[in-house]
Amino acid sequence: TTTMRATMRARGAVRRLSQSSLAIDATTVTVTTTTRRDDTCGGWSLARRSVVGRGFASVDGVGGRSRVMTTPETRTRMMSAHARVLPAWATADPWGMSARAGGAAVGANLIRGSWRAASASGGDVEFVVDPMNAQETKEFFIAPTTSSVEDIREVVDSLKSCPKSGLHNPYKRPERYVKYGEVSALLAEAMRRPEVERYFATLIQRVAPKSYAQAAAEVIVTRKFLENFAGDNVRFLARGFSVSGDHLGQTSTGLRWPYGPVTVITPFNFPLEIPVLQLMGALYMGNKVLVKSDTKVSVVLEQFIRLLLECGAPPTDLDFIHCNGVTMHEILKQSQPKMTLFTGSQRVAHVLADELKGNVKLEDAGFDWKILGPDVGDVDYVAHVSDQDAYACSGQKCSAQSILFMHDNWVAAGFEEKIKALASKRNLEDLTVGPVLTLTTETMLAHARKLAALPGARIAFGGKELNDGKHSIPSQYGAIEPTAIFVPLKTIMASEENFKLATTEIFGPLQVLTSYADDELPIVLEACEKMDAHLTAAVVSSDEMFVQKVLGSTVNGTTYAGRRARTTGAPQNHWFGPAGTPMAGGIGTIEAIRLVWSCHREIIFDKGPIDDDWETPPRA
Repeated sequence: TTTMRATMRARGAVRRLSQSSLAIDATTVTVTTTTRRDDTCGGWSLARRSVVGRGFASVDGVGGRSRVMTTPETRTRMMSAHARVLPAWATADPWGMSARAGGAAVGANLIRGSWRAASASGGDVEFVVDPMNAQETKEFFIAPTTSSVEDIREVVDSLKSCPKSGLHNPYKRPERYVKYGEVSALLAEAMRRPEVERYFATLIQRVAPKSYAQAAAEVIVTRKFLENFAGDNVRFLARGFSVSGDHLGQTSTGLRWPYGPVTVITPFNFPLEIPVLQLMGALYMGNKVLVKSDTKVSVVLEQFIRLLLECGAPPTDLDFIHCNGVTMHEILKQSQPKMTLFTGSQRVAHVLADELKGNVKLEDAGFDWKILGPDVGDVDYVAHVSDQDAYACSGQKCSAQSILFMHDNWVAAGFEEKIKALASKRNLEDLTVGPVLTLTTETMLAHARKLAALPGARIAFGGKELNDGKHSIPSQYGAIEPTAIFVPLKTIMASEENFKLATTEIFGPLQVLTSYADDELPIVLEACEKMDAHLTAAVVSSDEMFVQKVLGSTVNGTTYAGRRARTTGAPQNHWFGPAGTPMAGGIGTIEAIRLVWSCHREIIFDKGPIDDDWETPPRA
């Protein structure tokens, strides 16, 4: 068949991709693999696999593509199979990862272009506990620690091997801009396939438990980002400018220039979206990247990198390691990368800024506020958005709604009861609320008790352990009901101690509620001014004068305004990052990539001609 002939013409790619494993489904399926090559990109290829219910479909191979002609029964069987398809490049099975179903996933480092697997028998490894099952301590995920002197030296030497001029720039190997556009197109194409989308969404759920809708949205945003930078948009990132000079032959040219050796350090809460968007941005601009994700979830990034290499990215362009913060800190001190993007806690961010002599961009923590203006409307919709902002992903978003300033008119409209009712619908069974991976249950409940003990404060709802403690979440993690503590505005502002307590970020399903009257808006704005973190914010109002007043008095880097305003859910089509500091980093857009992963270089051409009658002038 055409399919078989296309496969044989690209035997090398097929050898890498033909061993598909289909997991744990009543439906028997076969896999047809075809390969499309684009020799203009150095033979980089993507094998496409069509899952076909046995005996119920035919394959029409056209130009290296396989088109599956299905019957209704076949479509049903395919949808069932897609639910549990393990892609050929994958080494982690999200439907396994337990003693009962295949054992632990075993991680590997990518260093100098080769994979170095951890030993499942122990040794220099870290055993990651299942966040949903405290009994699974050694059969969930096993990661190398990368902590030996030899390991660290090899990683440092690999990063230092990249020159300051990068792997490519406008005057060195510019064809690589085109190649990375092709890689992005192939990645996006792969991630559009339902079985690949489901694979990543399920893997995300296993390591950072959240609802399927939240996990799938992370995959979709990542795929759309890759679509945005398919084709010529990668080289458009390096677009410069020119200005005419003082005389014939003189022109100044402004260019975007890579840093060379760079690092990406990302947290657990978005194990695919955050590291992938930053990693790809760094690669697009010509940098060699060392990337590290939180080991609790790093298996997700490892699987993406395996797909990235299958889509043609040169394996020596990046190093990927599993390790703890102490080891990464030592690697950073020894390698002194020219730029480091850190997403995570404010405390660690400031330590890195000192250690790396300011060569950092930060997407640090955010205590994010929302202000409901005096004009009440669309109450049910605004309540829905507030519930999502505060409690989706169990509040484990750096953009999560941390404090809600309600105008008295919204209080009178019963807004607190609305969000209480919505929060009560969240449950562990569908992961609309789940484990908190950085705080214990007692830490969060103790903070809630301290807030509720302030003058005039009260627990609006929640304030209890999830399911009254009847769950299997490990004790080193947290599990509480969606919680809100009402604290009067005057109490919050009464002392520095009160303000610090009320504006302490709790990376979990806990928010502060307060209210204000018309004449107290200046106090609300004073509170916003005193906050240290300026990531996201929302001004919910259709009153233009009110919105202008608030926007003109605040600085948050990603601020939503209008009746539909939110603090979370940033897609790939606008900047996401803090403001108010020169170290602020962004993610997702052309502006963010150029700011974080390149610097400005000016080259002035001065070619002449020199006049025939030119004479050496007097010394000045």
